[in-house]
Amino acid sequence: MYKRYKYNLNTMSHDTAIGLIHKAIAGGVRVAEVYVDTVGPPEKYQEKLEEIFPELKITVAKKADSLYPCVSAASICAKVARDKAISDWDFLEASPKQSFTKSWGSGYPADPVTKAFLQENLDSVFGYPNIVRFSWSTAEKILGQKAVKVEFEDPDEPDEDPQLANNPSIKQFFAPSSTLNKVASAQTGKIVKKRSLFFRDRKLVLANIKSFLD
Repeated sequence: MYKRYKYNLNTMSHDTAIGLIHKAIAGGVRVAEVYVDTVGPPEKYQEKLEEIFPELKITVAKKADSLYPCVSAASICAKVARDKAISDWDFLEASPKQSFTKSWGSGYPADPVTKAFLQENLDSVFGYPNIVRFSWSTAEKILGQKAVKVEFEDPDEPDEDPQLANNPSIKQFFAPSSTLNKVASAQTGKIVKKRSLFFRDRKLVLANIKSFLD
């Protein structure tokens, strides 16, 4: 969810289902039919799966967990596994001065216990521990109300700030070498190009990966 282009929950669910099918097939399971509880429009989801797995019989339906026993069983297994992972959750952000409660309720916004968890476990600077999805509108609203306001300058708009007008572009550090970057080789006397200023200033050198592997 923090990527430049957000990885929404529907796409995440689709990719996970596709990955599970691939894993089952790769593991030697003789998969013939697949039943899926839909996320999003069932027709489009089924068409997507049929294009990826044309040799399989695919069934995608709303409320599939109440229609097909195999989906019901899978839903129970998923919920038990999720509850186990949540109960064993280890807060990486915890410290002697900072502790978190596991009284988070169902995780749905209508649950008062969940709401209380969000209110009580908010750091005004760093936000929530990583179990909370920041882009969730419920969490986002509380962050907007209680977290410290931050403004980021945009260096790509120099016209709005005279002090930024003369700032060099990052592109110039990767520009092709000019005649100023050409020097005579001490060994051969031939004219050779210096490396880009970006790399020279930072003393960066090429690494021979093969030598490390050897």
